[in-house]
Amino acid sequence: MISPKLKNFDGLFSTELESDNGSGLEAYANQTLDASLQWKDIAWLKSITNLPILIKGVLTGEDAIMAVEVGVAGIVVSNHGARQLDYSPATISVLEEVVRATKGKIPVLLDGGVRRGTDVFKALALGAQAVLVGRPAIYGLAAKGEGGVRQVIETLKTELELTMALAGCPSLKDISRSHVKTEKERLLSML
Repeated sequence: MISPKLKNFDGLFSTELESDNGSGLEAYANQTLDASLQWKDIAWLKSITNLPILIKGVLTGEDAIMAVEVGVAGIVVSNHGARQLDYSPATISVLEEVVRATKGKIPVLLDGGVRRGTDVFKALALGAQAVLVGRPAIYGLAAKGEGGVRQVIETLKTELELTMALAGCPSLKDISRSHVKTEKERLLSML
């Protein structure tokens, strides 16, 4: 394997392959993950800052309940691009379970899989208060710099507005669960 030269990592760490310990990238990933983190650590974090604490990576109702109990300010439903665990569920498929578990006590945001305005619409219909669009923005940046990011955001906005119009939703508050069907609901309706 030949590791590519990653210019954005220059000066941070090496991606050179080391025969005994793997690559520098692997070593960096192993150093940044702390397996000792626990839910009780949220209390410590809250004690050292007045900033709102959002927890990212919630994929189950049980974890959503726990997040509410420890007092986070919000949840980001995310599978981190499914890069760490390729069997993790698509975020849109678990969003409604997480939203239901919070019982409206904290905001729930969706991260992952948002590529079109229709994806934003579906996430809002399933209860997300907002969506995060990191990867599309990165693609726009890579293709056309700042203007590319602006174009991506404008395209998502235009697609969302068109979807809303076609669904009969004059405002964001008009988007509801009745506007989307899960695969199971779609199959049952065909019977």
